[in-house]
Amino acid sequence: MDKRVVIFLVLSLAIILGFDLFLKQMGWLPELPPAQDGAVTSSSAEREPAPALETSQNSSTTSLSVPTQSGQKSTAPSSDILPATSEERVTVETDLVRVELSNRGGVIRSWELKRYHTAPPEVKPVQLVYQVGKFKGPLSITVANPDIDKTIREGLYSIEKDFTSLDAAHPVGHVTMQFHNSVTHLGVEKRLTFHHDSYVVDVSVALEGVTESYDVGLGTNFGIVEWGDGFIGLIGSALRVDDKTEKETPDKELERNGAVQWVALQDKYFLSVLMPKKGEAALVKTEDKKVVSAGVRMAASGVASSSVALQLYAGPKEYDTLRSLGVGLEDMIDFGWFIFGSWTVVKSVAKPIFYVLRFIHDYVPNYGVTIILLTMSIKLLFVPLQYKSYKSMKMMRVIQPKIKEVQEKYKGDRDRLNKELMKLYKDQKVNPLGSLLPMFLQMPVFIALFNVLYMTIDLRQSPFMLWITDLSVQDPYYVLPVIMGATMFIQQKITPTTMDPAQAKIMLVLPVAMTFLFVNFPAGLVLYWLTNNVLTISQQLITDRFMFRNMPLISAGAEQRGGSNA
Repeated sequence: MDKRVVIFLVLSLAIILGFDLFLKQMGWLPELPPAQDGAVTSSSAEREPAPALETSQNSSTTSLSVPTQSGQKSTAPSSDILPATSEERVTVETDLVRVELSNRGGVIRSWELKRYHTAPPEVKPVQLVYQVGKFKGPLSITVANPDIDKTIREGLYSIEKDFTSLDAAHPVGHVTMQFHNSVTHLGVEKRLTFHHDSYVVDVSVALEGVTESYDVGLGTNFGIVEWGDGFIGLIGSALRVDDKTEKETPDKELERNGAVQWVALQDKYFLSVLMPKKGEAALVKTEDKKVVSAGVRMAASGVASSSVALQLYAGPKEYDTLRSLGVGLEDMIDFGWFIFGSWTVVKSVAKPIFYVLRFIHDYVPNYGVTIILLTMSIKLLFVPLQYKSYKSMKMMRVIQPKIKEVQEKYKGDRDRLNKELMKLYKDQKVNPLGSLLPMFLQMPVFIALFNVLYMTIDLRQSPFMLWITDLSVQDPYYVLPVIMGATMFIQQKITPTTMDPAQAKIMLVLPVAMTFLFVNFPAGLVLYWLTNNVLTISQQLITDRFMFRNMPLISAGAEQRGGSNA
């Protein structure tokens, strides 16, 4: 291989893989925002002077006819609602989530996922509500008129719920939050319907005294647990309007008018989604660095009372769950992502691999063993291609002395040199690109598998063995990366090469660089790469021993010495 090609490949790989790590090491990447699962800051506490109470509001209220998901008619909030007198929080708990609702503004203050936990040392349920700063909470209502907006947003709602827990015998429960101001004749009713074994909540909103358009907020960073930096995946906002999906977070503000299917906030593993039955526009706003809010604008009703129906999803990026909603949310798991872009060819390969991974896991409960078996299956699939690649490298090494001879003989005549080299390759039945073509054909598969292991929540909290208790985080003792680097070194030493000794020494830097890079990678990815290296080494040893045992390997130095002795 030409020296310039080798240098180009090494530098390209170093830049692609090392740039993000270099910025982190130098401290040039922006700091992550404080953890979301901590306590509310003092600025939030100032807005909530009264203590939080986990109790059900039992004030005397008039039950209202609110809009349901089945399209029943509703009326505006009644004027005889007795207002709440202090700040309160009501806890709603299902088998999947634990939710705290505040009667100040009738918004969600906490949304914990009971089946997902934060990483050690402080292990606790994942918190989806952003608990830092003074931002509007999920399900907040915003009106252009500042007086009306302040009244609705800071008013104290009465809260009622008709269940204590949900199970298969009692699969549905309702929470009603009501507010009425007798002076301004403003009324709001929010009715939340929770379901057993579901992250979806049906939401109905009825307004009185508001004739203009208004926004129902998804909240700020609701569903974004960790911003994380890396090569793969989009974090921030996303929306779908008129059957067109946009996943890029805007620099400032974005408004898309049309038929709104949904607006969402997402990170690598979790997301929140607001799905209106009929929305006028999707709204996204960047509040600060790594802080973004979203919502849906409802059209002006022109009458004194109006109602809308929505659905709220706040939970993990589980593929089957998102696909069951039937609005294209499964594409939020972008299997085609690679080097700051989405590639259709990678996505088309990644989905079948994902299905195979889950199929194996149905029979093998350990995801670490599943990764090993999947890697072995893919390796067996590419045995013919890798055999051709290895054979081509061997043959190129065999005829290397003759190539040197032709290059020396015709070094002053490039056209003649190319013709003679082509003639040599034809006579020896060697394809100089034969070792590269199989590698390029395999690249989409390897990238797709990399994506599957990196992006899917299936590996989160999945143990392997011994010290590997979570395949989605890095090896705490760096054992797998070090062994992986050692296998890369062995693989390079036994792989046939036409490089001169100086070039070969330069290439030995690659295993060291890859080891340092993989130290920060999830253990599941490192396990895949390690398994692939071990299988490649085994394949090369078997090929050398049983298939290429009688092939003469003549080095360029031996050829020259033989010629000088003659």
